[in-house]
Amino acid sequence: MKAYYHLPGLFEFYELYRVFLPLFRERREYFYDWCDIGSIYGAPGDCMWGGGRVGFGETRPKDVAALAREYRVSARLTFSNSLLRAEHLSDRKCNALCALFEDGGTVRNGVILSSDLLLQYIRQHYPGFYFVSSTTKVLTEFSQLEAELSRPEFDYVVPDFRLNKALDRLDALPDEQKRKVEFLCNECCWFGCTERRACYENVSRKNLGEDCPDHVCASPLAHRGYRFSDAMQNPGFIGIEDIQKVYLPRGFSHFKIEGRSLGSAIILEFLLYYMTKPEYQLRVREEIYLDSALDLF
Repeated sequence: MKAYYHLPGLFEFYELYRVFLPLFRERREYFYDWCDIGSIYGAPGDCMWGGGRVGFGETRPKDVAALAREYRVSARLTFSNSLLRAEHLSDRKCNALCALFEDGGTVRNGVILSSDLLLQYIRQHYPGFYFVSSTTKVLTEFSQLEAELSRPEFDYVVPDFRLNKALDRLDALPDEQKRKVEFLCNECCWFGCTERRACYENVSRKNLGEDCPDHVCASPLAHRGYRFSDAMQNPGFIGIEDIQKVYLPRGFSHFKIEGRSLGSAIILEFLLYYMTKPEYQLRVREEIYLDSALDLF
């Protein structure tokens, strides 16, 4: 059984993937044979339907779509704004993105969303997509996860990271639901956070153009920002040994890596840790660093 990674930064880190994807395909011996790329997800800057993080990708959508199609990678549009109203559905930019990405060529492209209103709209107007239930729904109760997995509209469901280690209950899921679970592996958010939904809603308001103050994080480590070393200490963290020895044997094969708001250098660290054999990590670093067109910082 293979692990499929869903990687951050479809638009945000186009230049990184423009170098990494050919390396991943052409030098497959550098990478673990038990894993593959399930999708790359993201949204361009100034995207009204966007959520989770405020998008900053400036790459032309046509170039992004062409790269995903060339390397037969599923592209996921991150449209997880939870506060959309009917008048927002006519947004020209977001509809143009749907029209462009609906046909993924030999692979299907997807949409990550939180709003049922948007789900019904895209299903009706752009039926070529598959759909992912976003972690921005903050499904912290296992009964909520079970209900979401039972919805036929969704091919995948990303639970709150605090359900990652509920192994007894995860084990009891039927196989068809296990295939739909997509675990968020490397979350750095405070495990005891009670304001996660409010944080996501703040991003949704900003993407709608509302003038609102930033959400103030109450985490005791908020001043440190994102650090992968901190994420590794999170009780919900899923590392490569967990994937190989705990999750794959139980029938779970989909794993989401967060990081759209981070820099290319730390995204590279995720690609090295989760996908690259230790003896080849330096070679992959050198290939990426030596590309003069890529600004990693």
